[in-house]
Amino acid sequence: MANVTAGEGAAKRTRVRWLIIFLLFVVTVINYADRATFSIAGSAASDELGLASVTMGWILSAFAWAYVLAQIPGGALLDRFGTKAIYVAALILWSFFTFIQGFAGIFGAGLAAAGALFVMRFLVGLAEAPSFPANARIVAAWFPTSERGTASAIFNSAQYFALVAFAPLMGWLVHSFGWRSVFVVMGGIGLVAAAMFVAFIHPPTRHRGINRAEFDYIEAGGALVHLEETKAGRGAAFTWHNVRQVLTSRMLLGVYLGQYCINALTYFFATWFPIYLVRERGLTIVEAGLAAAPAALCGFIGGLLGGVASDWILKRTGSVTKARKLPLLVGMLLATSIVLCNYVDNQWLMVLIMSVAFFGKGIASLGWAVVSDTSPKELAGVTAGIFNTFGNIAGIVTPIVIGYLVAGTGGSFASTLWFLAAHCIVTILAYFLIVGKIERLELEPL
Repeated sequence: MANVTAGEGAAKRTRVRWLIIFLLFVVTVINYADRATFSIAGSAASDELGLASVTMGWILSAFAWAYVLAQIPGGALLDRFGTKAIYVAALILWSFFTFIQGFAGIFGAGLAAAGALFVMRFLVGLAEAPSFPANARIVAAWFPTSERGTASAIFNSAQYFALVAFAPLMGWLVHSFGWRSVFVVMGGIGLVAAAMFVAFIHPPTRHRGINRAEFDYIEAGGALVHLEETKAGRGAAFTWHNVRQVLTSRMLLGVYLGQYCINALTYFFATWFPIYLVRERGLTIVEAGLAAAPAALCGFIGGLLGGVASDWILKRTGSVTKARKLPLLVGMLLATSIVLCNYVDNQWLMVLIMSVAFFGKGIASLGWAVVSDTSPKELAGVTAGIFNTFGNIAGIVTPIVIGYLVAGTGGSFASTLWFLAAHCIVTILAYFLIVGKIERLELEPL
């Protein structure tokens, strides 16, 4: 362990874990911005390439098909080879596949272009699959239980900040240089992030910046500091008997269902929301980028607030169950307000309602903290992969269903917003009627 030496117990604790989570936040911002590239560039691309609403829905869902299929294999790779090597490879690959989407037009228009874009977005989803399970492993290794809600909320809130940071930029790129420039620029940014990851992110036992005081503090608080070192954590626990236990746990099944429903809102925001602003609300692409930013910022603030509130409740009650469920209840009730947009004509009132809804969704987004709390320590990557598989099935279903809803109602998004509000209610029911007590799952031997 670099810098973790005897005799440092009385030294002031370093705070390397917060640098780690900041860097994870930056990488995850880029991750979500790359997912959202087509939602920003899609309106201009569809006009040029002749893509209908239903076709757009399938293209927007392509990412999630691969992302879902690769979750369990991605988790197994993390458990087998460790977090860093797999994460860096994933980051390089998804950046490359983002970059080449800018050249989809060489295949022509219509179905040929649609097929090329579907394949390219599919490959982005395949490459990004290990990223969130890897984030959960890093948080489990670096953070004590009492700080895990905040840490998980920080990297998870990146999904909102991605549009705050990049939607105006991508809108400007489309307006100034055409839709292809979005993919070229975002792919290049991802390659820079990969170099940053290699240089600065290491496990606690091998990080040069951590001292004994911080190491002992996080280890005593429940951080799995040896997660990357233990051979048993590198695939030995991957048996179908163990996987079956993770798949049949009532507690985890409730968590999976809740994450699916929460992600329905996530994928609306990352795929159809900018298109909704252009087609339903009549904004230009630049205006849509600017209008998406307040809702994204509120989602980001809500995400951070939800994590801080969860850890505050945990410290005062000692109950992980209360700490994770109470913010979720408040957040999902606020998120149902999204349907009110159907009844207002004023654009800024619509933006305000969307901002409240995504603020609530951010507060409720504690699923990754719950995964860090509940995953069997021998199967952390696979459990996170299964969780993300269920959650991101919403990424397949939501864009396609919305495409059909919009097409079937003459271009209206009214039924879409009711569809999303129903998912908020089901999330509450999943956590309060199915999950029960939140605790770490102990695997039973054969």
